[in-house]
Amino acid sequence: MPDSVRVLFVCTGNICRSPTAHAVLLRMIREKGLQGELEVDSAGTQAYHEGEGADPRSRKTGELRGYDFSFHKARKVFRRDLEAFDWILAMDESHLSWLRDIAYPGQRAKIELFLSALPDGGHAEMPDPYYGGPRGFELVLDLCERACAAWIDTWFPGRFAKA
Repeated sequence: MPDSVRVLFVCTGNICRSPTAHAVLLRMIREKGLQGELEVDSAGTQAYHEGEGADPRSRKTGELRGYDFSFHKARKVFRRDLEAFDWILAMDESHLSWLRDIAYPGQRAKIELFLSALPDGGHAEMPDPYYGGPRGFELVLDLCERACAAWIDTWFPGRFAKA
């Protein structure tokens, strides 16, 4: 296994779904003692919100469960991310398609749908909460918690098995 697993979460503007997954995985890294073994970042396929923090509704929903979003500044995906990360996890099929369009043979990053770690999770794609109400942001957070835990089990098999 490499020195660390580097993960990039990708959504459209990098203000709702991907920063929520980013915040969830950051806390799991601390809780499971994976500092130095698992690194995370997030980005968007578009630069609509470059430099902005997470959407206030995402922040509020996450902060109510103890997640910190103070680290976040939205950015766009760069082609160089295909070499900088081991895994690039897309929130939906449009992001997956966009990432595959910029992909090239021999790149370091494996590109997958984020929720593919939850084959029985009831959602193939992460729903976009941007135009909806509070329940959409709660659903995104619920799915991020489950999927991040599943990906940790994928990257570190057996290490956090329940006794």
